Amino acid sequence: VQLVESGGGLVQPGGALRLSCAASGMIFKNYMMGWYRQAPGKQRELVATVSSSGNAAYADSGKGRFTISRDNARNTVYLQMNSLKPEDTAVYYCNAKNIIIRPPPNYWGQGTQVTVSS
Repeated sequence: VQLVESGGGLVQPGGALRLSCAASGMIFKNYMMGWYRQAPGKQRELVATVSSSGNAAYADSGKGRFTISRDNARNTVYLQMNSLKPEDTAVYYCNAKNIIIRPPPNYWGQGTQVTVSS
């Protein structure tokens, strides 16, 4: 299983970024997909998840600003981030958690840096 994130970068406060995570080596529809982030000196935290049927859930930090989505035909999950704030600065990680197998295999991407600064 491989998860490859892209789309990070430097953006000014109030700006937007769209992160992508391309998955391979897996049956994509059998995985709950999610985005997590880790800021310097802090623990990794959940940002959002999306089920195979497209049901999304968000941490309070991103509600109303972030939108997670997935394209099962392209084996890709996205995170659209709007109205970015300096506190959104972090490395963003893609996560895949199997919903069929117990205990569920859990995979991570290598991360993509998002920096919000003027």
